[in-house]
Amino acid sequence: RNFYYITMLRDPVSRYLSEWKHVQRGATWKTSLHMCDGRSPTPDELPTCYEGDDWSGVSLQEFMDCTYNLASNRQVRMLADLSLVGCYNLTFMNESERNMILLQSAKNNLKNMAFFGLTEFQRKTQYLFERTFNLKFISPFTQFNVTRASNVDIGEDVRQRIEELNFLDVQLYEYAKDLFLQRFQYSKQEEHQKNRLKRREERRLLREQRAHQWPREEAAEVAVTEDYNSQVARW
Repeated sequence: RNFYYITMLRDPVSRYLSEWKHVQRGATWKTSLHMCDGRSPTPDELPTCYEGDDWSGVSLQEFMDCTYNLASNRQVRMLADLSLVGCYNLTFMNESERNMILLQSAKNNLKNMAFFGLTEFQRKTQYLFERTFNLKFISPFTQFNVTRASNVDIGEDVRQRIEELNFLDVQLYEYAKDLFLQRFQYSKQEEHQKNRLKRREERRLLREQRAHQWPREEAAEVAVTEDYNSQVARW
């Protein structure tokens, strides 16, 4: 079988707020092994942000204050090759170099995927998916703009803080959006060109069909006239 890697990206601020609400309701990732280079990170490499069974009821401020919170820049981290930066060992290289390598790795992997979509562009995502894999969904995608994240009322200072915590995801998303819209525009132009060629071919075939019909009609008219003249002569 052929396997294709695909993914969906989301606006970093909305995605971060959505994860916070998810965690606030009691969700955890305790079963996640975070495997990298054949092993899971040590407790020193990846400390927890809370004590007890979960982080239920966590405030947004507490969520943002935990420096080990994997919600920050999650999209870049999950798309990048962590082995390039020593996995979860933050002492492997300096932070600026680590961030640059992670972001570039995430961009490269995203670009080389068979397909990726953006949750903020559901119809365009559906169109590109169908064009990429030559498949048709039985119903159109629906754009839900009202989500748990959209219902969170935050000030501009909080939004700015979230963007700072997710500055790699912000850069990745801008890159992804630009690439996504380029691919969409290219596919649309390709489709229009294909339709123009199809219509042109249909017109050509129609002209040829008419050209073949006219000689037959003229021959029929001549035969009818000759037959009529012979009848007149006989009378």
